[in-house]
Amino acid sequence: MYEEISISVEQASDAKVLIISVAARLAGMHPQTLRQYDRLGLVQPGRAGGGGRRYSERDVALLREVQKLSQEEGVNLAGIKRIIGLEQLASELQERVAELEQQLGDAYRRIAQLEAVGPYPGRDLVRQERPSTALVVWRPRRSGER
Repeated sequence: MYEEISISVEQASDAKVLIISVAARLAGMHPQTLRQYDRLGLVQPGRAGGGGRRYSERDVALLREVQKLSQEEGVNLAGIKRIIGLEQLASELQERVAELEQQLGDAYRRIAQLEAVGPYPGRDLVRQERPSTALVVWRPRRSGER
């Protein structure tokens, strides 16, 4: 009657349109399990005007991942919550690294443009002298020394 749909968390939609009974059926869980996972913070459904939970395809894929970790891997819910948090952090950090790589590439291109004009153009690039690495040792004078 219902077709099995396999969606990874990364490629799933974020639109919160599925009511709890449909999301539970798609995830292969009881709706009460989804409510419990919501209370524990494992999944954050949206809310409809009347307060009903609304789930996205991404939420359903995440629920399947929670079920896999729990049943197949034997990870407890606290561990699953930690894993989900770390995966989200890793994803955010990967996005930030991509942004920084883009900015670095832009900076290298700008430097190449400026160097094409001539060496060290006045106000755009300023040559900095390297700070001294000399070590100064202070020794107190002994009485009678000058």
